[in-house]
Amino acid sequence: MTAPQRRRQSRPVVLLRPVPGRSVVHELWAGTKLLVVAVIGVLLTLYPGWAPIALVAAFVLATAWIARIPRGVLPSIPRFLWVLLFLGALTASFAGGTPHITVASVEFGLGGLLKFLQITVLSIVLLGLGGLISWTTNVAEIAPAVAKIGRPLRLLRLPVDDWAVALSLALRAFPMLIDEFRVLFAARKLRPRETADSGRERRQRMSAEIVDLLAAAVTVALRRADEMGDAITARGGAGQISALPSRPRLADAVAGAIVIALCALAVYVELFTPLTTS
Repeated sequence: MTAPQRRRQSRPVVLLRPVPGRSVVHELWAGTKLLVVAVIGVLLTLYPGWAPIALVAAFVLATAWIARIPRGVLPSIPRFLWVLLFLGALTASFAGGTPHITVASVEFGLGGLLKFLQITVLSIVLLGLGGLISWTTNVAEIAPAVAKIGRPLRLLRLPVDDWAVALSLALRAFPMLIDEFRVLFAARKLRPRETADSGRERRQRMSAEIVDLLAAAVTVALRRADEMGDAITARGGAGQISALPSRPRLADAVAGAIVIALCALAVYVELFTPLTTS
């Protein structure tokens, strides 16, 4: 290939947009998925060991395979993130701790490095769990599910329906605002730029561009909010968002039993297995 090497196009973050297709995971009630995330989050908070992390990671991968999530939904990792991870691992390795290795009669402690790797893997697993919810759940199903789950809180006179509506509107607006911001940044790159004669002039021009982008972003957000308000009013008001029929089914009970068994196995392995307690 004689042409110059093409730069590989980076894949953006795809969130709050369900992946096309139907599967058992897609058909689950949105409330079940939210409760699963909450239960696993509590599990990894109380028992953040390698065994629970590995079991939850296997659960996430198996669920993604059942839901037929393509690899294309995974975003490209920017280079600066790899640099930050390397610097974090390097600084964490200075903490030392068990286990120790000896290289050329010099002893090194790997405790700090292993802790950093454990936290990094835990973060990746939790991000993957949240991504599964985003890729298999329609945003319109979130508000009714939250209203159903929070129904006992109505006895305390808490505005559960209003919270559900606010959450639903935020989730709906987030992808639209991301697309609008991408258009704004693309338009900014197309604007002709004058060459700056000094560093002070470059800083002043950069500050002016940031102010212009922020003003344009606020204008776009207000316009989108006005359009969304008109659409909600035309469809019967905000109360209709959380009033849609939403209830669990037999498949949700099976999924809940699997998650409970997974959590019980993770706790047992973490507490009673000699490999983790030694």
